[in-house]
Amino acid sequence: MNTKALLFIILVVLMQGKSAVFAQATYRFGIMPSLNLNSALKNNWSLNAKAESRQLLKSGTVNGDAVNEYRYVLTDLSLIAAKKVGLNSRIAGGYLMRIEDGEISHRFIQHFIIVQKFAAFRLAHRFMSDQTFSESEKPEIRVRYRISSELPLNGESVDPGEFYVKVSNEYINSFQAKDYDLEIRLVPLLGYDITDNFKIETGPDYRLNSFLSSSPRHSYWMTLNIFIEI
Repeated sequence: MNTKALLFIILVVLMQGKSAVFAQATYRFGIMPSLNLNSALKNNWSLNAKAESRQLLKSGTVNGDAVNEYRYVLTDLSLIAAKKVGLNSRIAGGYLMRIEDGEISHRFIQHFIIVQKFAAFRLAHRFMSDQTFSESEKPEIRVRYRISSELPLNGESVDPGEFYVKVSNEYINSFQAKDYDLEIRLVPLLGYDITDNFKIETGPDYRLNSFLSSSPRHSYWMTLNIFIEI
């Protein structure tokens, strides 16, 4: 996989989103800040603790009515442990607790990640599955694939005091009872490496789902991700 292939994938996603606009589509816009605490452990193990929230600012139908409102949507708290199993690969697993509308749901997560290192950038492939359980809904099983690239804007690697660009494209297959849905995500981010232990990233998180069997739903979340090594 090279940069041309990644750009082609992004173009396909944008075309899919553009075609979905002409259906009776809905959209929502909000902010999605997160805090990540990462720690390197012994024997090639690492740990990530993450807190993320979603806050809605606007929603409506495409070319139709819109509602400007502030509403706190949900909070996700997760803990993921990972182990390096090869020169450029690692496995990971963990747990996520979601708090939404006063209800708590539980998600179990499994990852396998392969990283390809090139002269001027890195390309990461993440294969993931997760299972979500709650009292009000039937269990949901998802199978996911994400490709992402990180490109330094100065030199061949990201050093403290430098900016970088990170772009990811993800396809999420959701199975819940007899229902199936596909969600597509495109996330271009601008990052800044403040120190060896502290960096921030910001940019839009675009998501398209429900377009296979019903009206498409577009979600635009403005992200602010903080990463701290402890």
